[in-house]
Amino acid sequence: MKITCSKQQLTEAVSNVQRAVSTKSSIPALEGILLKAHGQEVTLCGYDLELGMTTTIEASVEEPGNLVLSARLFGDIVRRLPGEQVCIASDEKNITAITCGLSEFSIVGIPAEEYPEIPSITGETTIDLPHSMLKSMIRQTIFAVADTDAKPIHTGTLFELGGGTLRLVSVDGYRLAIREEPVQANEEASFVVPGKTLNEVTKLLSDSEEETLSLVVGRRHILFKIGNYTVISRLLEGEFLDYKAAIPAASSTEVLVNTRSFIESVERVSLLITDRLKSPVRCLFEDNEIKLSCSTSMGRANDQFEAQITGSNVEIGFNNRYLLDALRNAEGDEVKVQLNGPLSPMKVLPREGNAFLFLVLPVRLKSDS
Repeated sequence: MKITCSKQQLTEAVSNVQRAVSTKSSIPALEGILLKAHGQEVTLCGYDLELGMTTTIEASVEEPGNLVLSARLFGDIVRRLPGEQVCIASDEKNITAITCGLSEFSIVGIPAEEYPEIPSITGETTIDLPHSMLKSMIRQTIFAVADTDAKPIHTGTLFELGGGTLRLVSVDGYRLAIREEPVQANEEASFVVPGKTLNEVTKLLSDSEEETLSLVVGRRHILFKIGNYTVISRLLEGEFLDYKAAIPAASSTEVLVNTRSFIESVERVSLLITDRLKSPVRCLFEDNEIKLSCSTSMGRANDQFEAQITGSNVEIGFNNRYLLDALRNAEGDEVKVQLNGPLSPMKVLPREGNAFLFLVLPVRLKSDS
């Protein structure tokens, strides 16, 4: 193989594709990036048996061929090269020369035949979405994806497509996040995408409403086509929580609150909470005021601010981090908070409409004695 390409394009491609490469694998080739040179382009591919990412850049191909190079070493070399054009040439023993300006490296490659084949998808469902829409939907639900593998299905986000609506749902046992948007699609589908995949996808998405990406959903895999990048991921299997049953139907207290005021107040009383000293944030909703307090062995904090409260007074406790996550991911200057007594989950909604819904489970408060 012998190619010449732009250092800038190669650096960007390697930096992105490298994120899908396995850091530790029993198959050495999986710790590398697969390069395929043909025609007037070179395709780069990273794959860790669950997530695969490929992209293509323009190149002057003198000798076509395939090769695997250590992702870590290749990435470090490419980022530090001094010139604008990079030449990569390998011999039949996969010894690869990388030259750029006056710098030259010679590194050992791995035969491309040792690289596992990336699954192909027979697209059963295809959806086109604006970049900005999917990016916003993922951002507002990814925080509630489970970290632990107690129920592996909950380490991903449920995508539900039907009735001209796309809904994303994440849940981790302590909170739940739902975000929905109208889409131009007649298909119906339901599948769970790993949180790790969605994190990588958002890094490739722009904030543009003009640019669109395609989702191709197969039986076991999903493909994201984003610009000149393709991300393929396995889907998670299992029984996802019946989230509709978890949402309280009624509420006895409704609060209209300034989002920033609520966040800053929770942050202030949380100053006494550390990883070692955990304590719930106590929230008292009464007389158009929200009074927050927290006490640990370091001391006690009280804070309060105004809000528009209708319905019965309620005193309820929350894990400060879960409460902050819900408020920080709410879009809009004001949010609507619905409560149904001290033991029922709190609902956080937009002031108007139902674009998102966050549920935060309360923490049982010890009565002050």
